[in-house]
Amino acid sequence: MKKTLLTALSLSVIVACGPKTETEEASATVETETSEWISLFDGESFTGWTKYGGAPVGKAWQVQDGAIYLDATNKDDWQVADGGDIVTEEEFEDFHLKLEWKIAKNGNSGIMIYVHESEEYPYPWSTGPEMQVLDNDGHPDAKIETHRAGDLYDLIASSSEPVKPVGEWNLAEIVSQDGKLDFYLNGVNIVSTTMWTPEWEEMIAGSKFKDMPGFGTFKKGKIALQDHGDEVWYRNIELKKL
Repeated sequence: MKKTLLTALSLSVIVACGPKTETEEASATVETETSEWISLFDGESFTGWTKYGGAPVGKAWQVQDGAIYLDATNKDDWQVADGGDIVTEEEFEDFHLKLEWKIAKNGNSGIMIYVHESEEYPYPWSTGPEMQVLDNDGHPDAKIETHRAGDLYDLIASSSEPVKPVGEWNLAEIVSQDGKLDFYLNGVNIVSTTMWTPEWEEMIAGSKFKDMPGFGTFKKGKIALQDHGDEVWYRNIELKKL
């Protein structure tokens, strides 16, 4: 009897200590314990998403192999015909957002938070701070220090660059709680700041967003995925309310 019990306990320890998947390993450093994870993308449809402004998601955004894919075949300037930025229908306050992205060669996109959707603001980036999604080796934006993959776009450069090569999946995480904002890329904390403080306002005043009075001011808003005219993929989009 003792031998059977010890064997079972040994097996349970082995299972508990067994190797984690790549995604589990990367996200282990930022796990939070509050509400349950909710899926923002079911892998099959755009349920819960609209084009910014309220129209249905355009045909350039597709579901491909369980991922959201932007088909950049037909471009008009920098955006894609029948594309445009897309946003969640729901707004969020304090949260832990987790998703995977990969970008095409020379590509550019972004993940925006606290987007306030109204006629007063023509684009998601009129209000929503952005985690940059970029091919650092091919896109000209990479020459600007605060425009590289993982940066808090035009505000704070990443402390390191754990980004994977073009065509490979990256795990991005954004944790926002009580004004404290952290960006993680592939398990590494690369940006940490506090929003809605005098220092935050001063930083915005020195950026390209200085003439956008609503930028970075909202404490509740939507999540947006950017159409910057290039192929990009997003999958496993999950959020935990904090």
